[in-house]
This record gives sequence, C-alpha cells and structure tokens, in this order.
Amino acid sequence: MISTTVILQLICPDRPGLVSELSGWVASNRGNIRHADHHTDSDAGLFLSRIEWDLDEFGLEREAIFQEIQELADRLDGKAQVNFSDERPRVAIFVSKQSHCLLDLLWRVQSKELPMDVPLIIANHAELEPLCLEFGVAYKFIPMSVDNKPAAEKNILELLSEYQIDLAVLAKFMQVLSSDFLEKFPNIINIHHSSLPAFKGAQPYHRAWERGVKLIGATAHYVTKDLDDGPIIEQTIAHVSHRDEVEDLIRKGRDTERIALARALRLHLRRQVMVYRGRTAVFQ
Repeated sequence: MISTTVILQLICPDRPGLVSELSGWVASNRGNIRHADHHTDSDAGLFLSRIEWDLDEFGLEREAIFQEIQELADRLDGKAQVNFSDERPRVAIFVSKQSHCLLDLLWRVQSKELPMDVPLIIANHAELEPLCLEFGVAYKFIPMSVDNKPAAEKNILELLSEYQIDLAVLAKFMQVLSSDFLEKFPNIINIHHSSLPAFKGAQPYHRAWERGVKLIGATAHYVTKDLDDGPIIEQTIAHVSHRDEVEDLIRKGRDTERIALARALRLHLRRQVMVYRGRTAVFQ
C-alpha cells in the first residue's frame, strides 16, 4: 500500500537558513522527508521550496498542518500551499472534434497513471460523445460561437460548479475563453500545437512547414488572459525531415501534443509546478 505524503510549496524572500528552518520544522514534528527541492531566483530575491514528507507518524493532523504552515509562511513573509498525495482533483476536459488528446487522457486515468477523476466532458461539437460514453463520462454538448459565447460560457460555468470541478483541461478545445470566464474559473491547462512562443495561433504546422523547420513541438501551459502566453509547464519536440509534408508534421505534432499534455498534468497533479513572476519552476 502506498503511504500518503504531505506536499509543501513555499515562495518567500530569500535569506540564509531557510532550508534548515523548513526541514527542521518537518523533523521537529517527526516527519520523514521523501523529497526536498529548492530554487533561488537571484534577480527577484525569491526562494522557492517543495518539500514532501510521509503523513504516517507525523505529529500533526491534517487540519493542524494547514494552520502551522500558514503561521510558518507568515513568519517568512511568504506564501505557502499544502496538498496531500491521496487527493484526486475533479477534472473537466474541454474538446472540439479532435480526439487524440482526449483519448490519451481518459486511457491514462483508467489505467491509474494520472491521479484524477474525470466526471465531465465539455464539447462544442457532438462528434466525440460516443467515445466518451464508452468511458462512462458525462458529455455536455454546448455549441459556442461569437454570437452565443457569453451564454455558452455561463452554461459551462454552471456545469463546472454542479460537477464540483477543480481543474479544466483544454484538450484541443479550439476556442478562446473570455477574460470574464477566466476570472471566475482560472484553473485551466491548455495544450498548444507548437513550441511556444513560436507559431502562435492557427495552422502552426502549415507555417512551420513553409519555414522548413527541422523541429516541431507542443506546449502545455496554464491559461491566462493573454492568448497562448500563460506560464509553460511542459514542452515536447519531434524531428522533421525535408521529406515530410504538412500531413506528416500534423501526425508527428499530435504525438507531441499527447505527451506534453500528459506530462504537464502529471507534474501539476503531483504539485511539482510552482508559478511565479508569470513563469514556472518545475521540480522534476
């Protein structure tokens, strides 16, 4: 049986002795540290830390951990987040017509590779409903266009609330969510079909082929109000030959999209990603 761990993520002003203070606090409560990763951003004068330790035999109950960590963060003039490895976020997957990322994620959840539950699929096309029903996931078809976008987004927000969704994943959703939507539900990961910041927007593989690039890729990132400009979590690449046509780039690109999105979700779910200053620190 896999034991539960506590995961602390902390960002605070840098100063000497922080590693000792944090590890000492865990040890003082009889915590057995599994992983400890730290990073100092010298330009910003910030210290970032991720510490993971066993919950078994730890001297504090779950609720008490939150309180003491908050007090610790206040003393360090920082911000802290605590999670537990047995948590399973409820995730909604947004799709359009392409199925490759959706299928990959549903398979990884079913095979217990990704520790999350997927109770809801949001789609602006009806084509993928039979596929989702095979996995026993509710499929909500909500057409979205320029004319009905506010009403469609309102409907989606109501569904996210009804299904108690913690995180949304845009698995080739091919729609731009409004700033108003993102203010109400900011916890979203997107897969973009190129290595950002190159080839933003539509038809990146066509433009990459025209430029004769030798590498293509995919980028998984958090969604912000700025289109395709959110903090990057994971990027993957594939090599391109002079013999490849646009269709070959698209085929290879889909492989990179699946891998980048799955890796990003795993990193996010394991609390290995920390966002600060509009960028990420990813503790592998």
